[in-house]
Amino acid sequence: MSDSDGDPTADFLAEVRPGETPWRTDRPAEVPGPQTPERPEGRARQVVRAVGEAAPYVQAGLFAAWVAMSVADAANDGDSDSGAQG
Repeated sequence: MSDSDGDPTADFLAEVRPGETPWRTDRPAEVPGPQTPERPEGRARQVVRAVGEAAPYVQAGLFAAWVAMSVADAANDGDSDSGAQG
């Protein structure tokens, strides 16, 4: 620590702070970076992408089925009171 009356946290952070990284200083921000070739998607990545894109539709379908079952159960509960008792 440099000062006994200074902030110990600031002193610690000054000691452990890394220097300027070369990838930030090699080229200006306006210059585009090097071109990287496009990699074709693998089979696993295609499956994960398809599942991710289908997830909202599956969730909406499950919600619609849950609502339909709730409505059907409510309708059946009302019919059973006036049904076969006699």
